[in-house]
Amino acid sequence: MSTATIHGATLEEWERRLPVISDLVGLRETEWFSPHTAPTAEAIADVGLTRADIDDAAARLRRFASYFREVFPETGATQGILESPLVGAPKLHAALAERAGRELPGSLWLKLDSELPISGSIKARGGIYEVLQHAERLAIEAGMLSLDDDYARIAGPEFTEFFSRHAIAVGSTGNLGLSIGIISARLGFRVTVHMSADARAWKKDLLRSHGVTVVEYDSDFSEAVRQGRELADADPDCYFVDDENSTSLFLGYAVAARRLTGQLRAFDVAVDEEHPLFVHLPCGVGGGPGGVAFGLRTEFGDHVHPIFAEPTHSPSMLLGVATGLHDGVAVNDFGIDNVTAADGLAVGRPSGFVGKAMQRLIDGYVTVDDDTLYRLLALLDATEGLRAEPSAMAGVVGPERVAAYSEYLERRGITAERFARATHIAWVTGGSMVPDDEMEGYVARGRELLG
Repeated sequence: MSTATIHGATLEEWERRLPVISDLVGLRETEWFSPHTAPTAEAIADVGLTRADIDDAAARLRRFASYFREVFPETGATQGILESPLVGAPKLHAALAERAGRELPGSLWLKLDSELPISGSIKARGGIYEVLQHAERLAIEAGMLSLDDDYARIAGPEFTEFFSRHAIAVGSTGNLGLSIGIISARLGFRVTVHMSADARAWKKDLLRSHGVTVVEYDSDFSEAVRQGRELADADPDCYFVDDENSTSLFLGYAVAARRLTGQLRAFDVAVDEEHPLFVHLPCGVGGGPGGVAFGLRTEFGDHVHPIFAEPTHSPSMLLGVATGLHDGVAVNDFGIDNVTAADGLAVGRPSGFVGKAMQRLIDGYVTVDDDTLYRLLALLDATEGLRAEPSAMAGVVGPERVAAYSEYLERRGITAERFARATHIAWVTGGSMVPDDEMEGYVARGRELLG
C-alpha cells in the first residue's frame, strides 16, 4: 500500500472516501451524480448573480446586433443575433439505443453551437460577449458611444483606431482563443492568445491569419492562463479575459438558456415536473457549461437537470467538486495525465468560481474515453449527416448514462413514467471551422473504431 499522500490522504484513503476516484485514476468511463444538488430557489444564491444580470447581457448583445450585421454578413439571417439551431436527432437516438442494447427513454435533441457564427463553437457566446462588454465600456468612457446609438457605427475607422490603442489577451486550448481573437482583431484591438501545447495547429494558424499574436507553451491550459495573466497584468492597456474566473464569460453563456427557452416553445416541447429536461454539456474549465446551466436553472428551475461531461484523461471539474477541493486540486495530483483528443476539454484544474458557485445546481458528471468520442462523431455523421469535433461529442453519452443510473433518478423523484417523457439535449459545442481534411480524419477514425 502506498503511503504517499495527495492533499492530506493516501490514494487508498481517497478511494475509500470517494469510490469514483478509483475509476478516475484508472482512466475508466464513469459517472458521479452529486449528493450536493439542492432546490434551485435555495442554491441559486450561491452564484452571486441574478436573472437581471442575464437580462443585462442579453440587452448588450442586442445593442451589438447591427454591428454584427455590418461586419459579419453570415449573421444577417438572424438579424445580427449570434444563435445556433436546435435540431431533433431521432436516428442518432435510435443508434445509441441499439449500441447500448437497451431502450433510452425520451427524445434526443442537439444544440448545434458548432454552427454559431464567427468562430463555430460555444466559446463564441462567452468570449465574444466579454470582448463586446469591454469595447462598449471603453468607447462610452471615451465619449465616443452612447447606449442609444446605432452600434453599426463601431465598424467605422475611428473606432478601429481607438481600439488599436488597447490590447486584449487570453489563455486558451483553442476555441476560446478563436472567438476572442477573431472579434477583438476585427474591432481593432491588439490581441495575444496564449495557447497550451494541446491546441490544434490549424487553430493557431487561423488566429495568425487574422493578425492575432499566438504565444505557444509546452505545458497545459492552466500554465498558459497563468503566464498570459502575468504578462497582461504588466501592461496597463491590456485587458485579460480570465477563463477560470470570469463572470462576464459566464453571463455570455447564460444568455443561451434564454434563447433555448424560445426554441423549445417553438417546437412545443414542454418542460415541467412531468416532462423533465436533461441537458448534457461538455466541460473543460467549466465556464461555458456552468454559465449555460445557470441560465437553465433561472429558466426552468428544478425541472432541468444539467449533466457535465469530461474526458477520462481530464476529469477536472468532477474531481474538484467530488473532493470539495475545487481549483485547489489538479488531475495531475492524482496521476491523471490530462492528455486527450478533446483539446477543448483538456483542462487539468477546474474553475474555482464555477465549481463553488454551481456545485448545488449541477446534477451529475460523466467521463468519456477518446475512442468513444470518435465513435460518436462517426455515428453522428452516419445517422444525422452532421459533423463536430471530438470534444463536442462528450455530452452525447449522457442519455445512456442517466438511464442506467436508477438510484439517481429515484433520488430526484423522476419516475419511469416521467423519464419516458424526458427531453435530452446534447450540447454540440464546436466543429464547423475544423479543416475538411482534419474532419475527414476524425470521421475515418470513428468509423474504424465502430467496425
